[in-house]
Amino acid sequence: MKTNLVWAAAALALSLPVSTMSAQALELKVADSFPAGHYLVRLMLKPWMDDVTKRTNGAVTFTYYPNQQIGKAADMLRLTQSGVVDIGYIGPSYVSDKMPLSEVAQLPGAFQTSCQGTLAYWKTAREGLLAKQEYAPNKIKLLIAVVLPPYQVWTAKQKVETTKDMGGLKLRTTGGAQDLTLRALSAVPVRMAAPDAYESLSRGTMDGLLFPMESVVAYGLEKLVKHATEGVSFGSFIVAYSINQSVWDKLPEDVKKAMNEASEAMEPTACAQVDKETETTKKHLQDEGVSFDPLPEATRAEMKDKLKGVGQEWAAGLDSRGKQASAALKEFEGLLAAGGTK
Repeated sequence: MKTNLVWAAAALALSLPVSTMSAQALELKVADSFPAGHYLVRLMLKPWMDDVTKRTNGAVTFTYYPNQQIGKAADMLRLTQSGVVDIGYIGPSYVSDKMPLSEVAQLPGAFQTSCQGTLAYWKTAREGLLAKQEYAPNKIKLLIAVVLPPYQVWTAKQKVETTKDMGGLKLRTTGGAQDLTLRALSAVPVRMAAPDAYESLSRGTMDGLLFPMESVVAYGLEKLVKHATEGVSFGSFIVAYSINQSVWDKLPEDVKKAMNEASEAMEPTACAQVDKETETTKKHLQDEGVSFDPLPEATRAEMKDKLKGVGQEWAAGLDSRGKQASAALKEFEGLLAAGGTK
């Protein structure tokens, strides 16, 4: 009889909404598509989860599901909205139909470091235009995010030295703004999630990638790519972990406070660590045989000129659909300038 009562109590606890659960029993599901040991999990997600647990004296814990165990990157918004997971990694590029304005932080030439892009995006996505126009309508709340250092062109065979060398190259993108970037340089965008890039590149169905340096290692691509550009920003990518708004609303106030404090502390730290690791990773890639090829000054000037109009083209296309892209671009550029980054 006693055993039955224990099981009944446990079942009842599991069925209760977060707001009625004891803080001592608060466990949240977190999911992403990253492979185990991914550098962003190591530098951002895990430290944040550990900090929240510490700030709540062990009351809040997390169950983490990496490596697409619960769903692919493109499914994470839906899985978070539906409550299958409490916190999900949502890359706006993978759901550009639902979060098109977030790609303002992924336009080419906007910034040179992760921290420049991260701190500007954090501000608009937490309390600015993107918070109101992207996160609130999707019923999610941003918890932590990193905007990656500027993407480069990575190729398996052909070295890129001139703008003409880009012509016809089939390169992996995340879609959206990155597609516009490649088309401006006469390359062919191939839209796909990062975990699928290895197979396509190894089969030769792509010539290369638009990728951040750290992810080349994280996805084991250093054996497949031979050349990388330097000197031009080809855009970026947003890695954002967000919580289901309904779950957030039910959290006790002290837990919300702990999470917000952990998030504010994590943002400048995580992006600084991402920037710091770049040089170490570059040395590793060079040891693996990857050649880093600084673009000649004339090529850089020509590419930057061709990419100058991508932001306006992106904004005009979304404005015509009733989205506030021009306003988002103006706000983001202002935030970059206010941070002394422009």
